[in-house]
Amino acid sequence: MITPFCYIYGPVYSWRLGNSLGVDPLSGQQKICNMNCAYCQLGNTVQLSSQRQEHVSVPELLAEIKRIPPFFVDYITFSGRGEPTLARNLGGMIRAVKSIRREKVAVITNSSLLHLKDVQDDLMEADFVLAKLDAINQGMLDCIDGVCGIDYELLLRGLGKFRERFKGKFALQMMLVKDNIEYLKELSTLAYLLNPHEVQLNTPVRPSGDAPLGRETLEKAKQSFKGMRVITCYDVPVKNNTPFDEKATVARHGNYRKSCYTY
Repeated sequence: MITPFCYIYGPVYSWRLGNSLGVDPLSGQQKICNMNCAYCQLGNTVQLSSQRQEHVSVPELLAEIKRIPPFFVDYITFSGRGEPTLARNLGGMIRAVKSIRREKVAVITNSSLLHLKDVQDDLMEADFVLAKLDAINQGMLDCIDGVCGIDYELLLRGLGKFRERFKGKFALQMMLVKDNIEYLKELSTLAYLLNPHEVQLNTPVRPSGDAPLGRETLEKAKQSFKGMRVITCYDVPVKNNTPFDEKATVARHGNYRKSCYTY
């Protein structure tokens, strides 16, 4: 039997990434984030912060990574219980993981700190960055994401500057809910400006405080992004994986067995 993990979870099957082994670079007892999204499957943010700190040391993370059997997943994904770019040593973690594993590394971010050069520098180490944008103005950002002192225009400029610098694969992820589904024209205009490799349309299919939109609604939404590669959470067949440590996976990923889709 494998000893419980503190910093890694999964593997889980992701509609965006395939087979994914998760890394939680924060690994607090409670969620650490600078947003309090109503649709978050991990519940309310107790520790609301935008300050970058070192939560997990690189040697501690590597000690767990080295315990993983020599199997191949599609991605090792930095996500977990909060916003991964809040980890001040994120770049060092990514470099260390890539030094001992052959899988590609992905980072899922809420985009709030992409205006910071040190955050951009850290993310340059990744192969795939999935950056969130589901609001068209400050009011919508405050409503949907419950932000902690985040300026919308600064977030948008940060996305643009990061996109200019990053040479890896870049996806724009949009969580569609009742509060933004009527603004697809504006969201698609932003997507065209940022020119991602793909647009990922999601909706809260995992248990959360927000209701999901239906398959037909998301399929229709794809039409607003003509000429772009677009996928939705309903497009990929469901597959089940057995995580090494189910308790750690549920704590960082939500109750994935009660939903059809993940990530």
